[in-house]
Amino acid sequence: MKKGGKGGANTLTGLAFEGMTDLATFLSNQSGYRVDGTDVYYDDSLVARVFKKHGFYKFLQEYGIVWNKIISRQILPDDCLYALVNNTLFIIECKYQETDGSTDEKLQTCDFKKKQYQKLLSRANIDVEYVYLLSNWFKHPKYKDVLDYIISVRCKYYFEYIPLSKFGLPVPR
Repeated sequence: MKKGGKGGANTLTGLAFEGMTDLATFLSNQSGYRVDGTDVYYDDSLVARVFKKHGFYKFLQEYGIVWNKIISRQILPDDCLYALVNNTLFIIECKYQETDGSTDEKLQTCDFKKKQYQKLLSRANIDVEYVYLLSNWFKHPKYKDVLDYIISVRCKYYFEYIPLSKFGLPVPR
């Protein structure tokens, strides 16, 4: 990835890294996709919903979920995608780094955060997947243990790219 650049690892089946585009913008630019507010359509069929940060709490309200009666502190996702086909909410956390810093340790919180989201969404009977979208910085061998940990607690990570099929979304022709 080029510092301050645009584009890069983006293909028809992937999501460009945060800072280059967000999920709603990316999807709306793909053939066959249209985003109207939080609703995502493919060939005019509703396939998903997308929201960021506080938009997640508006989504919870639609299900009558009062977050502060379930968890003690609000958590704000970078991006969320609720895939209708598999009734799964994908929490997408974007982590970009160019030097050693606090983001290193944030990667180790995925298990706790996923469980918090699961507590919230269990009342709506919605499954949760927790996904990191990482910059190539995290390919360095010193992150092997933390990347292994992410997988061991049933979370996922991708480097600057997420295949749409992993969300259960149609891949543009």
